[in-house]
Amino acid sequence: MATLHPVTGMEGPVLVPEQYHPFLSLRETEVAIKKLKDTFEKLLAEELNLTRVSAPLFVHKTTGLNDNLNGVEGPVSFTSKAVHPESEIEIVHSLAKWKRMALHRYGFKVGEGLYTDMNAIRKDEDLSNIHSIYVDQWDWERVIERTDRHKEFLKGIVQKIYSVFKKTEEFVCKEYSQIQKLLPESITFITTQELEDKYPELSPKDREHAICKEHGAVFIMEIGHALKSGEKHDGRAPDYDDWRLNGDILFWYPILNRSVELSSMGIRVDKAALEEQLKIAGCEDRKDLEFHKGLLDETLPFTIGGGIGQSRICMYFLRKAHIGEVQASLWDSETIRICKDLGIELL
Repeated sequence: MATLHPVTGMEGPVLVPEQYHPFLSLRETEVAIKKLKDTFEKLLAEELNLTRVSAPLFVHKTTGLNDNLNGVEGPVSFTSKAVHPESEIEIVHSLAKWKRMALHRYGFKVGEGLYTDMNAIRKDEDLSNIHSIYVDQWDWERVIERTDRHKEFLKGIVQKIYSVFKKTEEFVCKEYSQIQKLLPESITFITTQELEDKYPELSPKDREHAICKEHGAVFIMEIGHALKSGEKHDGRAPDYDDWRLNGDILFWYPILNRSVELSSMGIRVDKAALEEQLKIAGCEDRKDLEFHKGLLDETLPFTIGGGIGQSRICMYFLRKAHIGEVQASLWDSETIRICKDLGIELL
């Protein structure tokens, strides 16, 4: 069970479980975060054949490399007299596009990939138990064949990633006997249209909660295009995921009595998908940007990739009620007060 405690000035309330008592102290949590991240990172690299690389915190706006997310979130930007006083620089939202260019530049071959620690600021994020203006995730990308651009290949990669989640949960439960396993043996696949057909009376977010509560772990596929109802399940930038070959990994989280998204990923656009999606999104002017030119002339490799939230994973596996318990960010005063009153220790 969970109780809603409204927080002034926020889009959503702080969701606080009844009788919440963290399994780990503040210091024990910090130690556990390091162990958990090291374990997951190692397992992910082994499972997907990934090499860790360094990555930028900011990029030039004119490159088109920044992730536009849903198209409404504004990046943090600045200029630098040392670099170019008139060139706008943006803090990355994610490295979805940068990774594909890096695979080409570094000479990765089919079946090989890279991953990096991505840190970002999303200043327009609505704060909640699972949302922060500070984002930390593993961004990964892997080279594939043109012939790998189909749903079964996508599902195969999802299953590999899910096996990493399962092994990580086993590790955490052995390290901390007070933490019990939650994940089911396998992950369930469903498309956004199948989800709308199954729960036509529910909102997209409530559909996610319902399907995750039923199955425990779900990969929701095909996010970006409008459904039969005329509404989208969720927004996606038009220039990295192919909207027919992407999806989100979500787990049911009984601590908060809701679903939690742990990863967004997909097979990336080819020339045809990019042209179609740019037209739908009204963003055809992006064709003149460096990254998009590399896609349209097919200089860049065919890839699959995604982001996996580090703090979300720590929150889930350590059974925390608030993402602020596993990352150091900034919060409004009312959130801080409520968390303090209810025994939620923010880092």
